[in-house]
Amino acid sequence: MDTNQIKVLIADDEVLARLKIREMLENDSDIQIVAESGIGADAVEEIRKHHPDLLFLEVQMPAMEGLSVLQALEEDELPMVILITPYDPYGLKNLALHGVDYVWKPFEYDRFESTMEEIKSKFRQKKNGELTAGIRSLLNEMRSRIRYLDRLIVKSGDRVTFIKTESIDWIESEGDYVRLHVGKQSHLLRQSISNLAYQLNPEKFLRIRRSIIVNVDRITELQT
Repeated sequence: MDTNQIKVLIADDEVLARLKIREMLENDSDIQIVAESGIGADAVEEIRKHHPDLLFLEVQMPAMEGLSVLQALEEDELPMVILITPYDPYGLKNLALHGVDYVWKPFEYDRFESTMEEIKSKFRQKKNGELTAGIRSLLNEMRSRIRYLDRLIVKSGDRVTFIKTESIDWIESEGDYVRLHVGKQSHLLRQSISNLAYQLNPEKFLRIRRSIIVNVDRITELQT
């Protein structure tokens, strides 16, 4: 692999969108596509596995939104990011203020090309830190105004159960699901543990392992 190439990861739940991005990049010798993902939770794992320089990220994906993918990453894991969107979820003025790049669906070739040229220019000048700084700034703004969940909705067949987060003892990951332990009962919720951790109040819930979150008010003893 050419070390001067930009390693790209594509995260979009639409197969046609991923194919279109591949098509627009396939003849670019400066680019190497290392992986793609159609699910937000999977995108987090792929980023940690491949360490891409540049991430194309759809803002809406199943089980985990695009910016929640970025929230799940550590500071040193953040790549340069180009947001993919069919609408204006965060406000173009807000994205421009933070220096965050984006492309619209359906993709416009001229817009796509100009965005890529700017990315490659900064990459060659070793200024990719400016691009990740914009994403960090946007994430920090989101964290400052986030409202944490006070209840969860669990669907099972025709039944819908409302669970207050304060009543949850602990949570464990089960693949694409999480299991909520509430007293003697447990409930299965289709959501990744990384996405759920981001939505819970960190003063009340502690992620003690990648697969387990505990309600700190339920902790009665610690053992070494």
